[in-house]
Amino acid sequence: MTVLEYLVPRSLPEAIGLLERHGPELLVMAGGTVAMPLINEGISLPERVMSLRSAGLTSIEQRGDVLSIGAAATLTQLVAQDGVALLSEAARNTASWSIRNMGTVGGNLFTPPPGGDVAVALLALDARVRLSGPHGERVLPLADFYTGFMTNALAADELLVEIYVPTAVGETAFIKFGRKHANTPAVVTVAIALQRRDGRISAARIALGAAGPHPIRAARAEAAIVGSALESGVIERAADTAAGECRPFRDAIATEWYRRRMVGVFVRRALEKVVEQEQDDVGEGE
Repeated sequence: MTVLEYLVPRSLPEAIGLLERHGPELLVMAGGTVAMPLINEGISLPERVMSLRSAGLTSIEQRGDVLSIGAAATLTQLVAQDGVALLSEAARNTASWSIRNMGTVGGNLFTPPPGGDVAVALLALDARVRLSGPHGERVLPLADFYTGFMTNALAADELLVEIYVPTAVGETAFIKFGRKHANTPAVVTVAIALQRRDGRISAARIALGAAGPHPIRAARAEAAIVGSALESGVIERAADTAAGECRPFRDAIATEWYRRRMVGVFVRRALEKVVEQEQDDVGEGE
């Protein structure tokens, strides 16, 4: 069966109207980097497809202390923005330049692990998502958006339209470990955002990719460093805790055991990276 109708709404209200009219069988996409391979291989056989490319959801704007990202903004656009460095780094480490030119920020939230590297960074940054449907809009923390493997809080008649990211993020680090240096699926991805007060961690967010059914927060590892200075013993404790609480899986890239081991290794390295950045900043200020 081939696609019978390809719909290209010119506004968000038009897109919502088409989704309401055709129901959940309508395949919604923007860049198509996830959906099109499934269609081409005969895994997904939708009769109708709707593209959000022209629905007015491609802007990235600074609004006060929040970076507002349209769901259909491309990963290449995200690389170029200078509001949140962690997002630029995450986007730069996602796929190849040709995929980044097509793939969207919103679409990355729906990419199954071991993909979704940008989603990991967004989770560490405490991003929120705006969902819109015929009955109005709602805003959710990204942490509440995910409900399971390939499942989320999006209702059948809703669209993900925008992502809100605080720009006052404190100290951050991003590390993606794969079998190759570039354009590679993740064995594990780690994104960290920390805030300090009087030399001690006052708030911590540690997000993991390819270590669970979707991007996850390592809550117990976060608790292990809050209230402490980033000393070697504290870092080791957080790394061990993250390895213990993650939910890795086996695939063609890595075994469950290896992923768990690498979570510990790269949480430690990410925290050490924050320490190194702090020392560099101190050295430059002297």
